[in-house]
Amino acid sequence: MQLFSRWILIGALAAMVEPARAQPALTTIQDTLYKADGTRYSGTMTIRWNSFQTGDSIPIATQMVTLEIVNGSLKVQLVPTTTSSPGASYAVNYESQGRLQFTETWAVPPSSTTLRLRDVRVSSGTVVGPPPVTSSIFISDVSGLSNELAVRPQAGSGFGPSRAAVINFAGQIDAATGNPGDCVRVDGSAGPCGGEGGGGIFPTYVDNETPAGLINGLNLTFTLNYPPSPASSLQLYRNGMRLVVNSDFTLSGQTITFFLSAVPQAGDALTAQYRYGDSLNPLGAFAPAQVICSSSGTGSTSTNSTQLGTCTIPTGILKTGDRISIVFQYSHTGSNAGIGAQIFWGMTPIFSRSVAANESQLGGRIEIGLHGEGAAWSGQSWGASSTLASSMGSAADNFSVSLLIDFQGQTLAATSDRIVLRNFTVIRYPTQSNP
Repeated sequence: MQLFSRWILIGALAAMVEPARAQPALTTIQDTLYKADGTRYSGTMTIRWNSFQTGDSIPIATQMVTLEIVNGSLKVQLVPTTTSSPGASYAVNYESQGRLQFTETWAVPPSSTTLRLRDVRVSSGTVVGPPPVTSSIFISDVSGLSNELAVRPQAGSGFGPSRAAVINFAGQIDAATGNPGDCVRVDGSAGPCGGEGGGGIFPTYVDNETPAGLINGLNLTFTLNYPPSPASSLQLYRNGMRLVVNSDFTLSGQTITFFLSAVPQAGDALTAQYRYGDSLNPLGAFAPAQVICSSSGTGSTSTNSTQLGTCTIPTGILKTGDRISIVFQYSHTGSNAGIGAQIFWGMTPIFSRSVAANESQLGGRIEIGLHGEGAAWSGQSWGASSTLASSMGSAADNFSVSLLIDFQGQTLAATSDRIVLRNFTVIRYPTQSNP
């Protein structure tokens, strides 16, 4: 019995020691309150708080405490909130003569010295609690973020600001290339607007044309000034409502024929808008040739093949059916050694020729036709005294991405002779479908 009582006593002492060990630190707030007329304030103060956790992980339950303020004397001890869980604060109400006088919010910092009211009052709407965590968060810290970023499209080699976006063959975002007034097509290419297959030099449009024909509820046939080209560009409206081809009418050339169910009635208004190829401007329906590069190059006295000029064709420019024409001129200074010139289409050599020491000029032209499997090329070259030579072949380089045309040259012996790339021009003839 005596042993049992001893264990009860030890347990009670342990229970008393544990709360003392876990008691949170307190901050003392002491001040003297006055009224506006200079007299000391007397009344009650109610301090309320919601549950929070202190900076040393001690839980504080939701509660309130009411204090008497006699002759302006205020003194209270509270758990600090500025180092506690976010949002922790004290709501304080002052009451006197049975009426609520005013309210305020306290944010209490840890302090070993006594604080005054001005040290704990915060303005309405102030965010209270510990400062936000500003440590770095890595992509791997967020569940699923790596996978989500991996499936997002990335900027491609042809990406650029303030341009229409197109998706290249690798699923990356490139900038559409072309002139500011060009139209961007579904395949990502760009060219002058108007006309089937890419438009022309002078795109021709018709807006708000009234088709010729009697509007009397009986006439089914109306005529446009021009045959729409392409036919799908025709937009026909009756009293502002767009009509549907092959449901309300048919189109043959420039003739519109209505079905009986949609025949225009007296008083109706018909308007049409469309694109067309102007017979008075036969070039208006055709896409123009485009100079991609035209420049002079540099020179070299090296016996190693040296880059003398380049032309970079951006992603999205070249299309199946295009034709590329390359014109070039090299010059030779000196007569002690021959010279050699090479031109590469991507990684494929499409021109290579050496001429004797007495040759002062070397020029030529290469024609490249683009098809579904790459490019077919043929070329001719000549000199001031050298004979005409020709060659042809094929290249499998992917022209849907950025492609480099590389002009190189070298001297055939270590002398003071010099080879210079005087000029080169690269012209694109776009694929063209006649309207």
